[in-house]
Amino acid sequence: MAQGYVSLILHAHLPFIRHPEHARFMEEDWLFEAITETYVPLVNMMDGLLHDGVDFRLTMTMSPPLCAMLMDSLLQDRYVHHISRLIELTEKEIDRTRWQHDFHELAWHYHHKFHTARNTFCDQYHRNLITAFRKFQDAGKLEIITCGATHGFLPLMRDIPEAVRAQVFVAKDHYKECFGRDPRGIWLPECAYFHGVEKVLADAEIRFFIMDTHGVMLADPRPRYGVFAPLFTRSGPAAFARDIESSKQVWSAEEGYPGDSEYREFYRDIGFELDYDYIKPYIHPDGIRCHTGLKYYRITGKTNYKEPYRPRLAHERAADHAGNFMHNREKQVEHLAGMLGRPPIILAPYDAELYGHWWYEGPDFLNFFIRKSCYDQKVFSLTTPAEYLERHPTQQIATPSESSWGNKGYWEVWLEGSNAWIYPHLHTAAERMVELARYHQNRGELFDRAIRQAGRELLLAQSSDWAFIMKTGTTVPYAVRRTKDHILRFTRLYDQIKSGQIDMNFLGHSEWKNNIFPNLNYRHWA
Repeated sequence: MAQGYVSLILHAHLPFIRHPEHARFMEEDWLFEAITETYVPLVNMMDGLLHDGVDFRLTMTMSPPLCAMLMDSLLQDRYVHHISRLIELTEKEIDRTRWQHDFHELAWHYHHKFHTARNTFCDQYHRNLITAFRKFQDAGKLEIITCGATHGFLPLMRDIPEAVRAQVFVAKDHYKECFGRDPRGIWLPECAYFHGVEKVLADAEIRFFIMDTHGVMLADPRPRYGVFAPLFTRSGPAAFARDIESSKQVWSAEEGYPGDSEYREFYRDIGFELDYDYIKPYIHPDGIRCHTGLKYYRITGKTNYKEPYRPRLAHERAADHAGNFMHNREKQVEHLAGMLGRPPIILAPYDAELYGHWWYEGPDFLNFFIRKSCYDQKVFSLTTPAEYLERHPTQQIATPSESSWGNKGYWEVWLEGSNAWIYPHLHTAAERMVELARYHQNRGELFDRAIRQAGRELLLAQSSDWAFIMKTGTTVPYAVRRTKDHILRFTRLYDQIKSGQIDMNFLGHSEWKNNIFPNLNYRHWA
């Protein structure tokens, strides 16, 4: 019998970006890159595990905005166009590099990779990857958990409890539409916990949530088993916390595996390096250079001189690192089991896009680790938080500490000089949404449509991604524009509802542009 458990959790989330008013929009590429480099490789990995009869366990957050985009026919069509364009580029690269042996092999490498991505997306899963992930969950191998409706930063909504409730319950409703069941767990957006959110989770019948290390370590009373066992909150849902050692070993570019010299260098992309006239058809139509996904160099070391990438050697290095990671978890579990006198659980959560997008070899590492864990050791078992709670239903009761996984561990990333201006507007809009939900129901289908769209605009404005981008300094004008646009649309709809004069053209345009949550139940704000 295993002495303990390891639970891998991948947090898959992207902000809702869909611009039907433009033929091509640069930020939509975030989704397309993630499909090619992360989601399709993970699907192919799990299909391979199922085919080979590997009894694996994996947990994934699939946030509502990500699910909505993966199911959107416009974005599905645009992805097919995107990947087909990249396949065309690899064909040109095969010809251009025919006298450059190392790069020629890499051009063929990407040609096969992109063909595989298009085949998986189009032919195998008919453009809807949600059906793939649902298949793995129905097979009992993958536990899919939800997130806030739009990844809203819940602690900064605590003064308007209905706003917190709507983020949780809209997410629950959408999850059931996607996966045919209610979610058993939730990744609190940004792992941000505040006292009282567990009551909302209990009302939604959510059994567990994920938080950062210090949220459990500083719980009241102090946790007897540290982060190596969950805590039951006094309202019921269990808190699982991140293990620092196993997480850092993977995500740290300085100390972890992704910084190895054999792995692919992320920042050297032909979209920035080749002749402009040659690469122009494959970058942004306005001539803005961008990542294409064709990267010909390996990390090499801390030097500006980079050597050609060698996929076979990188693949072997991923296998070595997976074996090392497994060995370290064995020793960690043996030590903890002896010290605690009970089977520990090591929770290792990561952003899903680390695997494949940022760390190109990440899916190979994950595949090797899962297979090795199932066949090459008997110290620990792979599990999910829900499965662990079924096996170990008795746990300590405590109140976690308020926390997040942002810099310094609390709210600073999402509430500081660059982004504090958004919150008075968000709070006013949330209060007005509560008013609409309570006092303007049952006035006819047109008013219901307007209130639902007001709810969509508010939820999209509340996305924590915009405040995060403002803080980190990437694509700040876009984040500011999105926040203002949603607040202005909400305010205009609110004024029309209050006056009893709905502008049909404006409402229809808003529904066409921001079509997330088509079955939104605005009564969650009431």
